[in-house]
Amino acid sequence: MLLPKRVKYRRVQRGRMRGKALRGNTVSNGEYGLIAVEPGWITSNQIEAARIAMTRHMKRGGKVWIKIFPHKPVTSKPAETRMGSGKGSPEYWVAVVKPGRVLFEVAGVDEALARESLRLAMHKLPIKCKFVSSSAGSRESGEALSAAVAETQAERDTGTGGEAT
Repeated sequence: MLLPKRVKYRRVQRGRMRGKALRGNTVSNGEYGLIAVEPGWITSNQIEAARIAMTRHMKRGGKVWIKIFPHKPVTSKPAETRMGSGKGSPEYWVAVVKPGRVLFEVAGVDEALARESLRLAMHKLPIKCKFVSSSAGSRESGEALSAAVAETQAERDTGTGGEAT
């Protein structure tokens, strides 16, 4: 499980996730990548589950890069506790992910195997993701990402995004 060795402050505020990712939005190390299409928090357990799913499907061949790290502590108060008496203790760690952020990168395997292993990892994550290739060029993947983000926001606005009406 990933977590920082030490932090300046034990408890942090929740913050906001507005806009697109300005850094970490291109496939830099590997040949194929998994890009976030919507914002969210990804816990260290979810990152580890996705990593295990990828490496097992690739039969430990190729190389995997994890491009996100859980820096943010999430606190919670114990069950059946009265209101007040301060903020709760840190329970787990999350990585704040904005649309366009590259989550994982893979190299050393063919595209079909990389696509399937990243698809399996995608199912372990709480946000929608998209498979990208570094050979396609960063400009084309950026255009594809913009289209995917616009599509998910349209689904959210119309209410067709999988919820029962």
